[in-house]
Amino acid sequence: RGKFDSITFYEDKNFQGRSYECDTDCPDVHPHFSRCNSIKVDSGCWVLYERPNYGGYQYVLTRGEYPEYQRWMGYSDTIRSCRTFSYASGSPYRMRIYERPDFQGQMMEFGEDCDSVQDRFRSRDIYSANVMDGYWTLYEHPNYRGRQYFMRPGQYRRYSDWGGRIGSIRRLMDL
Repeated sequence: RGKFDSITFYEDKNFQGRSYECDTDCPDVHPHFSRCNSIKVDSGCWVLYERPNYGGYQYVLTRGEYPEYQRWMGYSDTIRSCRTFSYASGSPYRMRIYERPDFQGQMMEFGEDCDSVQDRFRSRDIYSANVMDGYWTLYEHPNYRGRQYFMRPGQYRRYSDWGGRIGSIRRLMDL
């Protein structure tokens, strides 16, 4: 985690309305704002969650300005919890995906972003994953679209451990 990670939530689009600045993990942001229509990420990488206690849809944001919720691929203006994380730039990224649960069947290793897993991995289904190095965002559809799943280093023995279908994969870097 970075020493000075900072994110500011705004109730209205284009950084208007009531705002709340956050610099640490927060399991329930609802006391600070009722809706979220724009965000500025000053530093760090953040995972935002649709529900309190880090549940529901996930949105992974890096440094930048997001003047409306569609810019972070949000499904609505509902954000209820957030956490920050950092990963040293220049560190390696390695992740393996498997066509069956418990790391069985055909395997493919990734060290770079992949805009279409189906074009590279012969199996249509991905049932387990092992993240050896780095933080990753998995997307439900190719070209980094659809639901997002934040993946930290660890073993994911079945697809329900992260949430669902994988169409594309992106490394998370604090640019």
